[in-house]
Amino acid sequence: MKLMNLLKRIYWVLSAQFGLDPLKTFNSLRGLPRYVRDLLYFRMKYSGRLELTPCLFDWYEEGGATKNEYFWQDLLVAQDIFKRSPKTHADIGSRIDGFVAHISCFRDLDVFDIRDMQSVIPGVRFRQLDAMCEKSVSAYLRKNMLRYDSLSCLHALEHFGLGRYGDTVNPLGYRRGIENLSKFLEHGGRLYLSVPIGRERVEFNANWVFNPGTILEAASAAGLNLYELTVLDQQG
Repeated sequence: MKLMNLLKRIYWVLSAQFGLDPLKTFNSLRGLPRYVRDLLYFRMKYSGRLELTPCLFDWYEEGGATKNEYFWQDLLVAQDIFKRSPKTHADIGSRIDGFVAHISCFRDLDVFDIRDMQSVIPGVRFRQLDAMCEKSVSAYLRKNMLRYDSLSCLHALEHFGLGRYGDTVNPLGYRRGIENLSKFLEHGGRLYLSVPIGRERVEFNANWVFNPGTILEAASAAGLNLYELTVLDQQG
């Protein structure tokens, strides 16, 4: 088990951080004979202009990525927000090409992120803001006289304080984040929060993995109460 976890970590570093994906390379080489065979057959039947753009590893992948926790969290939270239909909704740091896209299909929302966003998406109002900085959050909310009855922060809190996205390095960054998330909510508002859970540790500078009790304690200290807990494994 330890060897398998080590291999998975090495694979992630090679593929996600250095752009070297051994599995895709293997499948591309495996698909090359089939590509050549199909190309020769197609060329015999087709006399028009033909440009070569090989896609060699797609034969060996599923039709879509539905087994990871990102897919299911985005879907489940979006469905619940659609069902509840809150007056206002804001998001902090969730995936634009997943969860935010889901929400923008049926309602307007404000999206906050420490990084700049130049894209213009109908129904989405981008705001650049460091959610770990109490002064910035309080000043923004006070200036705009804002509070939200619905707020989401999906797979973002675990990055706070690790410097990965330009934030200040702070071992208590996640606690500062939870405190500031509570400031966005009006009384009785609902926060949708997701983080990786397991044996508590820091995988620097990628993310925290939390003991659920750590999040519950920090949330309680910020005046938040647990309404519901859902656990997703990597098989969905």
